[in-house]
Amino acid sequence: MFSYSVPPIRVRYADTDQMGYVYYGNYARYYEIGRVEALRSLGFHYKEMESSGVMMPVYENRSRYLKPARYDDLLTVRVSIRELPTIRIVFQYDIYNQEGDHLNIGETTLVFQQIRTGRLCRAPDELLEKLKPFF
Repeated sequence: MFSYSVPPIRVRYADTDQMGYVYYGNYARYYEIGRVEALRSLGFHYKEMESSGVMMPVYENRSRYLKPARYDDLLTVRVSIRELPTIRIVFQYDIYNQEGDHLNIGETTLVFQQIRTGRLCRAPDELLEKLKPFF
């Protein structure tokens, strides 16, 4: 299993709703930050993958809100990949605040797709090679 903890992300005022909680839609952005940084930590860059003709659209997104995140909190996003990807890759997320409170559990499934044709394809070999030592 591969896992990575993103350096803390500070909740901005614009991220909150009228109740002072992080607006639920922002968790998808935190997930994106998490997965991009997790892949970057492996030396795999999403931008380079797109330049080679493959993209990763989100197929499914799930969230469970355990406790609210609030303005000025420092959020740690822990990202896990529990299975080697095939034509899809599943990321799991756990978000904690600076006190270590578990705030959110999430999961996104993304697929690998050829940009030119729109057809699904296998995960790039470069990504598989970087992930294999963790499995």
